[in-house]
Amino acid sequence: MTNPLGQSSGARRGALPEPPTGWPIGSYPTYAEAQRAVDYLSDQEFSVEDVTIVGVNLMQVERVLGRLTWAKVIGGGIVSGAWLGVFFGLLLGIVTGGFVAPLAVGIVGGIIFGLISTLIPYAATRGTRDFASTMQLVAGRYDVLCEPKSAETARDMLARLAL
Repeated sequence: MTNPLGQSSGARRGALPEPPTGWPIGSYPTYAEAQRAVDYLSDQEFSVEDVTIVGVNLMQVERVLGRLTWAKVIGGGIVSGAWLGVFFGLLLGIVTGGFVAPLAVGIVGGIIFGLISTLIPYAATRGTRDFASTMQLVAGRYDVLCEPKSAETARDMLARLAL
């Protein structure tokens, strides 16, 4: 059974994930290249509903941005809180009709909230995580799969694409 998007009933929310199916029609070192291949198929009016991009050999990559200190945490809390306060202060100013007092209240409240929301989690780490980082999920390669009924045609089309 399929839904209006053509997805099988196994793709419904809450359903268990199913492994991808299809025959490999291309393998690429980056997601951008795999996306370009599928876009090429789409431009050639190929039925891309039969195509799936699969990340293979997944890795979680944490890139360290720099060292955290109390000064950096406090400064970050003040800045992020002030921006939030400006937003809420302007909203409050639109509702009340004045701008200076609501903006000042919003900024002060935002700074207090920003400090609390950054200092407590940092203090809770007790020095075990004194660095800032970002996390990414990266694949070693990206395979493009296609349903068997049209895989050979797709493979032939991709052979003409010079990546």
